[in-house]
Amino acid sequence: MEECPVQIDTSKPHPARVYDWLLGGKDNYPVDQRIGETLPEQSRRSAARNREFMHRAAAWLAARGIDQFLDIGTGIPTEPNLHQIVQAIRPESRVVYVDNDPIVLRHAEALLVSTPEGATDYIHADVRQPEAILAHAGQRLDFERPVALSLIALMHFLPDTENPHALTRTLLSALPSGSYLVLSHGTADQHPDLRQQVEDAYKKGTIPLRMRTRSEVEPFFAGLDLADPGLVFATEWYQEEPAPVQERSGFYVGVARVP
Repeated sequence: MEECPVQIDTSKPHPARVYDWLLGGKDNYPVDQRIGETLPEQSRRSAARNREFMHRAAAWLAARGIDQFLDIGTGIPTEPNLHQIVQAIRPESRVVYVDNDPIVLRHAEALLVSTPEGATDYIHADVRQPEAILAHAGQRLDFERPVALSLIALMHFLPDTENPHALTRTLLSALPSGSYLVLSHGTADQHPDLRQQVEDAYKKGTIPLRMRTRSEVEPFFAGLDLADPGLVFATEWYQEEPAPVQERSGFYVGVARVP
């Protein structure tokens, strides 16, 4: 793992720490908590359902033989973590975690411990640096074999001016046929009444937030083969019974194969 290049700034909120607060975690600061407390209660439920989607998608891919994962926007480790899910099915799995918050690195060093057969690594980097991420990840992952690219609750923090769709395509372009994209993205489509409250909360914390509609999320999967049930809300994505409890969601999700 890389050494942390910068110190933790407790005066500025960070999306990973706000998300930790929403999930009931303790690794956040008052500046993060203030944002969380101004978000609607539904945000907590949506965060939990989103993480459950990640668990289901990762397990499904591991069961299909995928044993390499590049998880960008990892966030503060909350068990079970991605590598725990996939290594329980395929102990030899290799997982590279990426985040740009120093506190995530400190927890990663202590908690993201691989099985003896597999491996985990952590990169302190930003999704806006796709080439640097790929260069480092290539030292741990074999890009000649399928890799699952995980972008969970991340791309809605990139405004249109930073072209998150193009960043995603750059990352996917390095992956061979048979790889997968696992993506969840914030939306207000099922909560139009809460949109302003959510946007205002993040704006006060100077965190950019660009919730997108279904038609705006679809381009992330352009040229890929969406697995059933397609691009759906977080509680609607599952492969085996029992189905998750259906409720309104703040996330669109999808899993798609690179042809």
